[in-house]
Amino acid sequence: MHESPSIANRWSSRLLFILASTAAAVGLGNIWKFPYITGENGGGAFVLVYLLCIAGIGLPVMIAEIVIGRRGRHSPGYAALKVAQESGRSKFWQITGWLGMATGFLVLSFYAVIAGWALAYVVEAASGSFTGASVAQISDIFGSLVSSSARLTVWHAAIIVGVVLVVGNGIKDGLERAVSWMLPAMVILLIGLAGYAAYIGDFGAAIEFMFAPDFSELSINGVMLALGHAFFSLGLASGVVIMYGAYLSKSTSIIQTSLWVALADTFVALLAGLAIFPIVFGSQLTPEAGPGLIFQTLPVAFSQMPGGAALGTVFFIMLVIAAFTSAIAMIESAVAFLEERFNLGRWTATMAAGFTLWLLGQVTIYSFSGADWTQISWQVGDKELKSWFDVIDYTTSNVLLPLGGLLLAVFAGWVMKSTYSQDELGTQPLVFKIWHFIVRYLAPIAIILIFLQLIGIIRF
Repeated sequence: MHESPSIANRWSSRLLFILASTAAAVGLGNIWKFPYITGENGGGAFVLVYLLCIAGIGLPVMIAEIVIGRRGRHSPGYAALKVAQESGRSKFWQITGWLGMATGFLVLSFYAVIAGWALAYVVEAASGSFTGASVAQISDIFGSLVSSSARLTVWHAAIIVGVVLVVGNGIKDGLERAVSWMLPAMVILLIGLAGYAAYIGDFGAAIEFMFAPDFSELSINGVMLALGHAFFSLGLASGVVIMYGAYLSKSTSIIQTSLWVALADTFVALLAGLAIFPIVFGSQLTPEAGPGLIFQTLPVAFSQMPGGAALGTVFFIMLVIAAFTSAIAMIESAVAFLEERFNLGRWTATMAAGFTLWLLGQVTIYSFSGADWTQISWQVGDKELKSWFDVIDYTTSNVLLPLGGLLLAVFAGWVMKSTYSQDELGTQPLVFKIWHFIVRYLAPIAIILIFLQLIGIIRF
């Protein structure tokens, strides 16, 4: 193992760490997934439980990841190895870091394809394809995009090239420079969209739906989903937070910065709901539209409203930025690993990771287009996996992310010496004891429940 040049780097300031971490967390999970799972699970009650889960479980685990990263000062696998050995524990525990890095890379293999959809939709919206289009026509636009492996390959490649160009320039000239304007631009666009949506849509109905809890609409499964989404919307268990923690200055307060990141991430998720639901309700559409809410339901609303082409264009530009900032974060740990393990230069490591990612993305692309070699029929519990994309999606979401989260909580709570974590946190003894109790006991129990529910072993 060599120490990569990037590991010696540090974030230029606490603000840039907060911007980078928030940009990493804010992505398709906040703007694509959060609104539709809120719609499917009754609105306000789900939002309230989600916020409680962010505060009670997500934030403590995020703090744990940053502690491991800053203490280890390496890419995730080597950081976990260093901390485990320093704590007098088995080398086995390095699996905590390797699993997170591998999971993040697998997620990115299809995440970058979905980002390509958003990029394609910028062009569709700007060219007026949605203007006056019927529901059937908009459905055809989406269907023709995802069924064309050639088109998807082009849009996916555009995302990968952009990611390589940013990450190849390193921490200061690449990641910091990108997030310092991309995240503020995305938030400004989202605020503008929310304001316009409130003006032309049904803002009152959206506010009532999101913030007036009706617990009769929330099932125990909905509570588990809120817990799972709160945990994963912060980008946990994907190698990102450990990697970004490795670049964090020793003088920066981990608890304070983590709190700011969690608040900013949650603010963007709620803002996305306020940008989307007024349009949905104002257009007499249903908030329970599921995964198609962004790519099929919203374009129907854009087709009917004044200035819909401009609004749709701005919305999908914002979605591309959100997806892109997450993508550059998810590839960073793989690049740092290649630098460390093989002593590669920054650009060589980035291009190698980018090419591998592009190859993996073909599995998702050809799964969507229905290529024979990607089609399977596997029954896992009550869920049928019909393509290799389904396998990757199911395995990462339902197995690897929860397992990685469990390992992280156990690692921080039981494996890492408490004197080391206390030294990294540098906080009041009572605050440390509360955090340590959560990552030792509450977080593992919560994650085990999520895992068992996701794979269908327990049902509520």
